Amino acid sequence: MSLVASDPLAELEELRALTAQLQAELYAKNLYIEKLKAQLATLKRARFGRSSEKLDRLIEQLELTITDLEETEAQAGVEQRQDCSSLLPPTAAAKVKSPLGRKPLPAHLPSETITHPPVCSCPKCGGTVFSKIGTDEREVLEYVPSHFKRVVHLRPKMSCRACETIVQAPMPSLPIERGRPGPNLLAHVLVSKYCDHLPLHRQSDIYAREGIDLDRSTLAGWVGAMAALLKILSERIGDHVRAGETVHADDTPVPVLDPGRGKTKTGRLWTVVRDERPWGSTVPPAAFYAYSPDRKGERAHQLLSECRGFLHADAYAGFDKLYEGHELTGQARLTQVMCWAHARRDLYDEFLRNRSPAAEQALKLISDLFAIEAEVNGAGPQMRLATRQARSVPVLDTLKRHLDGTLARISGKSEFAKAIRYITSRWQAFTVYATDGRLEMSNNAAERAIRPLALGRKNYLFSGSDAGGERAAVIYTIVETCKLGGINPHSYLADIINRIADHPANRIDELLPWNWSPQP
Repeated sequence: MSLVASDPLAELEELRALTAQLQAELYAKNLYIEKLKAQLATLKRARFGRSSEKLDRLIEQLELTITDLEETEAQAGVEQRQDCSSLLPPTAAAKVKSPLGRKPLPAHLPSETITHPPVCSCPKCGGTVFSKIGTDEREVLEYVPSHFKRVVHLRPKMSCRACETIVQAPMPSLPIERGRPGPNLLAHVLVSKYCDHLPLHRQSDIYAREGIDLDRSTLAGWVGAMAALLKILSERIGDHVRAGETVHADDTPVPVLDPGRGKTKTGRLWTVVRDERPWGSTVPPAAFYAYSPDRKGERAHQLLSECRGFLHADAYAGFDKLYEGHELTGQARLTQVMCWAHARRDLYDEFLRNRSPAAEQALKLISDLFAIEAEVNGAGPQMRLATRQARSVPVLDTLKRHLDGTLARISGKSEFAKAIRYITSRWQAFTVYATDGRLEMSNNAAERAIRPLALGRKNYLFSGSDAGGERAAVIYTIVETCKLGGINPHSYLADIINRIADHPANRIDELLPWNWSPQP
């Protein structure tokens, strides 16, 4: 359809027809994008908590497809505006509206004002005297590329004219003795690797574009030095986490090079999370990570043996000894709290496979329980407990009867029966949250803390050694604790790396993320 017409009315009709056509195409594409996003969310739920290379590939393909569609939509919008602008008067073309619902730019960003003065003479009559009637303002978000700089430390030597004593200021402590990197550069390397998941060889390539030759082995040496320097902070965070009355725990596999066998072995990164904000506590949230070369039960015991109270976790058998009563007192170290989000996934899989009405009814009842939790999130323990006793317990009773009745009707060897028995055989651990307002219905706090490790594992492919896993645990502990507390990890690390070498060891708690105040 040509946009050029001799008759103005015909031109207008063509524009209207073209606009209607483009709007219809845009609507169809939006529907398709939403459908793909729904499929992507389903795949992520299916993958969440389990390992599946096939699902990973499907998710990556969907994300690429959605990205491509959104880029195509943006390109088409620009081209449409360009076509329309060529036919509209300049004043009308300038009045194209901005997208609705655009978020304002953050107030903390530095601001630069550029004033565009109007012409000095009136284009209509040639007059040169004007009165100001207003100002149009347009905000643009710009990026200032990061850059390197040389910092030269000069320490003049002065000689006393009276006695010839030489005085000179001491050299400030450097993060790495006789090393070149400054605190901000070291923080950038750590955050890029452990927060943004950029392996060191990729960082080396990025720096090379700026004309800076930083070999991967050099960066690796810096990371190792920083892990040793920051280890004491990681240990203090671990003490804080394990002192909580309610904790969350989980683990994830990490491929590790095994030079003696010429292939990789599977290590484990564990996380323990203390986050009491859901029941109104002001105790700082924190996440502690630990590495082990295997998944033996003794590893879980070593990690959590100091904990007392409640443990939100999955059904991993290595935790079982922690739930056993003491041989003298009969009192268990920890009480097991099972995760409803984990149990719901298996029921959801059954619903996807067979569209089972029984699975659908179970999912609805579990959704009702989560809806109640959403209402009391952030409330005090007493209110949470009262609400659960009044509203959640009846739903739990109904769900238990439904699961028992369904189990009696279906094949005991089916996957559906297996999913039901996973819940009913641990019913006390699944329902204990309704007896204490400090407990959570899910272990999502730990699973959220595991996600960054999965992203890093995808980009690194494997860890170089067991020592590399231990270094990763130290840095992840600090980075993820900062994120939980709403602290910028780069700002925190840059300041701490600059100060920790000279900070008194008996006051190291002052440098923990929740006690940290940046130096001016």
